[in-house]
Amino acid sequence: MHSWRAALLRFDDQGQALHEPDGLLVTGPGPSGARIVVAAGSHAELTPRFAGVPCTHLPGRLLAPGFIDMHVHYPQLDVIGSPAEGLLPWLNDYTFPHESQFSDPAHAAEVASFFCDELMRHGVTTALTFATSHPASVDALFTEAQKRRLRLITGKVLQDRHSPDGVRDQTAQSLADTEALIQKWHGVDRLGYAITPRFAPSSTEEQLRGAGELAAAYPSIWIQSHVAENLDEIAWARALFPDARSYLSIYADHGLMRERAVYAHCIHFHDDDRALMRDTATAAAVCPTSNLFLGSGFFDFAGAERVPFAHGLASDVGGGTSFSPFVTMRAAYFAGREGQTKPGISLPPERLWWLHTAGAARALGLQGVVGNLQPGCEADFVVLNPQATPLLARRTSQANSLAELLFAMIVLGDDRVVERTIIA
Repeated sequence: MHSWRAALLRFDDQGQALHEPDGLLVTGPGPSGARIVVAAGSHAELTPRFAGVPCTHLPGRLLAPGFIDMHVHYPQLDVIGSPAEGLLPWLNDYTFPHESQFSDPAHAAEVASFFCDELMRHGVTTALTFATSHPASVDALFTEAQKRRLRLITGKVLQDRHSPDGVRDQTAQSLADTEALIQKWHGVDRLGYAITPRFAPSSTEEQLRGAGELAAAYPSIWIQSHVAENLDEIAWARALFPDARSYLSIYADHGLMRERAVYAHCIHFHDDDRALMRDTATAAAVCPTSNLFLGSGFFDFAGAERVPFAHGLASDVGGGTSFSPFVTMRAAYFAGREGQTKPGISLPPERLWWLHTAGAARALGLQGVVGNLQPGCEADFVVLNPQATPLLARRTSQANSLAELLFAMIVLGDDRVVERTIIA
C-alpha cells in the first residue's frame, strides 16, 4: 500500500463534492490487478489506521479523480485547429482525408502513442474514443492504451455510404471486422469495445441493423455515435430516414439505444428526445468547445435536468479545441449561461467537475469503478497545483470556499495545473 497526503476532492453517491483540506488517500492492490482506493478522508482520522504505510506528502496540492473524456477522436489529432465553415465542410475538407491515412498501421501507432500521452498529460485517465473505419486503427490505439494501463474504450467506425474512398467500408466486412475486434479486445485489461457508427447518414439500414444485432449479442460492450449536432446534419438524416420520428429515434429503431450507449452533442433536442434518452438509459457526451468552434449550438443543461437523462463532458478533439478538462469545463459553463436560444443557467463548479469525473463514469456505466476516489474505485487520480501560474496562484490564495477554488481553476487553469497523473 501507499498513501498520499494533500487536499482531497471526491464525490458522494448523490454527486455532492467532498473536500478534505488536509486529506489522506490510501491505495493498494485490487482483486483485478489494478490499484484501488483503500481509504480516503481526513488525514487526522485515517493516520492511526495506516501509520506504517509509506506516505507522499504534497503540501499545497489537490488530489482529485482522474478526468473522463466521454467523446474524443484520436485520428483527428492532426486536424485540431483547422478552419472551416461548419461541421460538414470540416469533415470533408480535413477529417476524411486525414482518417484515410489510418489504413497504415505504422501511422496509426505513431498517432495513438502521441494521443495517449496527451490524454495523460492533461489528467485524462479514461476515454471513450473514436478510431477510424480501419481495423488497424483500433489495434493501434488499444495497444498503446494497454501499455500505459489507461482505461480506454474505442471501436472501428462504421460508414458504408455517403463517405469518400479511403474511409468508406463494406457493409458485411465492416460487421465481421467489428465482431472480430470485440472478441480480440473487449475486457482485456482495462480496455472496452464500442460499436461505432459514425452517424446515421453515413450508414445504410443494413449496417445499422447489423450494429444493433451485435449490440444485443454483446450486452457488456458500449455503443457510440453522434446525433443532433448541426441543423444541416439533422435535415439530412431526416431525409434519409423519413419514417423515423426524429433523428435520435433512428438509433432506437435499430437497437442502438441502451445502457452503455453514448451519443455526442445532443444539442437540438425536444422533450420527447430527452425522454427517449432517459427511458433507454442512453447518455449524452456534451462537447462544448467543439460546438462553439463549429457554430453548432449550445447543449441545453436545463432541459437535461427538466427531463433528466445521463450526460457528461467531452473534448471532441479534433472538432474540439483542447484536450484540457479545464478548457472543456470552462466552455460548458459558457454554454450553460447562454440564454438566448434556451434557458440560461449557471452550472456550479462542483457540478462541472462531477460531469467530467464521477458523473461521466455514471453515464458510461462505470460508477464506482473510475471517476471517483471512494474506497473500491480504481486509483486513477491527478495531482493538481492550484498555484500553477501567477494569476491562478493569486486568485486561489483568496478562495474562501471549495466552490471558489474549483471555479478559479476552471476559469484560469490549463494543462499546467496537472502536475502528475497517476494510473491505477
